[in-house]
Amino acid sequence: MAKRAVHRRARKVLGEEPMALVWCEIHKGIPTPPRDVHRAAGKGRLKPGHHWLLYVGGVVFFFVVVPMMLIDKLGDRIGRGSAQVRNRPPRGGSGRPTPPDGSGGGGGGSGSDADRGQDPADGVFDGDWNLTAGQLLLRWYGHSPNPKRLVMLARDRVCIAASPRRRLSPAKADDFRSVAEFPLDQAHVEGEAGQPRGYATFRFRFADGSWLEVGRLADPEDADHFLRTVSGAHGRRPN
Repeated sequence: MAKRAVHRRARKVLGEEPMALVWCEIHKGIPTPPRDVHRAAGKGRLKPGHHWLLYVGGVVFFFVVVPMMLIDKLGDRIGRGSAQVRNRPPRGGSGRPTPPDGSGGGGGGSGSDADRGQDPADGVFDGDWNLTAGQLLLRWYGHSPNPKRLVMLARDRVCIAASPRRRLSPAKADDFRSVAEFPLDQAHVEGEAGQPRGYATFRFRFADGSWLEVGRLADPEDADHFLRTVSGAHGRRPN
């Protein structure tokens, strides 16, 4: 469960004790928005930042591991070619078998291939970049390169907070700040209690009909309490 420092900071940000809080992430990649929409929103980053060790690992992989793999594969191919030359039968042998008619057909793609591109939003949000959820997504990583966001529920509003650090421990992070806040008549959270740990998700549902889904809930105790809270009175749309 989140440490006292996290709850102390949450009280300071909200001005009251949070009803529930949980660290979460956008559990899929942000879809690519239209260029004009992205430009109008300031052309912010659409992917989280990575630690410098990841870039070092990438350099080592491409300049050390990949050349070694290519050299090894080339050696195998040369060895197979030499063996084929030694075992080649004398000329005049039987000809190559002729493939049956129609065997070269590329085949039409299956229906699943056609269906794969039907959801440009990939289940991340409702798909309209001009509504609240889409605008929130366009600025998601502009607030912080770290993918984690702290969602805090207060009596009358929902607050989304972020830490400016590239790396953080959800149990100990105490430097987060509010990056978006919505009163309950403008946004509420929908989620089901008892979801399998590791697969739990919840949605922000906004007054304009747009929605945004997040997952990768960081702490099991916080996640369970959060989902129980939003599946109760706090998660219902106000009248």
